[in-house]
Amino acid sequence: MLGTEFSQPNPRTFRIVLSATARFAGGKSLTAQDIEASWARLSDVKTLSPYRALLFPIRGEGTEGSLTAFAQSAVELPLAFPWPDFPKSLCHPALAIRGQPPRVAGIGPFSLASSPEALESNLHFPRGRAYLDRIKVLAGTSRSASRTYSLKEAEVLLGQPSEGSHPEATPALFATYLAFSPARVGDGFRNAFESSLDRANLAQFFARGSSVPMQSLLPPDLMSQAQSSGGPRPAAPALHPLTLLYDLSLPEQRSVAERVQVKLHDRGYRIFLKGLSRTDLRARWASGQFDLMLHGLLLPPQPAAALAVVIEAAGRHDLLSTELPPLGTESDRTRRDARARERAVALASQLNLIPLYAQSISISFAPQLSNLVFDAYGLPEFENAFFSSAGG
Repeated sequence: MLGTEFSQPNPRTFRIVLSATARFAGGKSLTAQDIEASWARLSDVKTLSPYRALLFPIRGEGTEGSLTAFAQSAVELPLAFPWPDFPKSLCHPALAIRGQPPRVAGIGPFSLASSPEALESNLHFPRGRAYLDRIKVLAGTSRSASRTYSLKEAEVLLGQPSEGSHPEATPALFATYLAFSPARVGDGFRNAFESSLDRANLAQFFARGSSVPMQSLLPPDLMSQAQSSGGPRPAAPALHPLTLLYDLSLPEQRSVAERVQVKLHDRGYRIFLKGLSRTDLRARWASGQFDLMLHGLLLPPQPAAALAVVIEAAGRHDLLSTELPPLGTESDRTRRDARARERAVALASQLNLIPLYAQSISISFAPQLSNLVFDAYGLPEFENAFFSSAGG
């Protein structure tokens, strides 16, 4: 999408040559400097993101924290160490190229219309205009969304199972963790919580949509869960009340937070709940100013890259320089994936994250909507979808 050429001259260099037709939705040509500015925002102190770990292999990211565009129409990305998964890491939605605020139009097949609830076909999309002219996005409760879909007032239903759901299996890569501050929760918190937690129950009854329990730092789709971290031991609770932060934009997190509150109450902890916007929640995470936090992450489908994001989310940016290079030296994907899984098991007790559950996207769509496909993250791609007379 970004360029006419994506090559690897050597194991530690990637090169992107931009297409002359690559433009933002407003018509402005895409330059290498736009890529630099867009990716640099992930490491900005005001918008710090755990997904910056995906760019860590770029030489200098771990020190100066900056990227370098070498020309208007080309970008060379010298790596500090080999990282075979780097091209696929760039496909993460968090690394999507956007314009400078306040005009944040991207270069994808659709762009924001005049109405905030609508997307319009991007006439400047490098691969050509999408078949669909416009996509109207409606948000609602589970009940109202299902009703709208059942009345055929919407062609696609995302986020929950429904009669008529399409059979494509999507990976469960949106992982939710309980992050905690050891200094605030006291010694033994992990063991106390683990001893009271029923992940299967939490995933089935309290998490929204298609959820599976996570016994490991990585979701079941990325690693075998057949390992044990040892039997949890009861511990003395914190002497002061703790606040559990959760994401207001994710409806299921309120239910999950309430369940965690109950389970910790049984262990003698006093927990208060506080919902925050995604921006405020991320700011509290970046500053480390929290007791407990539900942390939701969309993980890459590659175990090594996913582990990098999890390490960053745990606040252990320092570990990336020791954990990632050995993984990158494994040129064979099977061996690299296996080693990443081994490291995930080894790091489980060292990171201040307790895995809870992972979710996939439930989707239903009308029979007349054809050619709807899914990317490696399980996200629907509407670029080549179109309506046909098939199905009535």
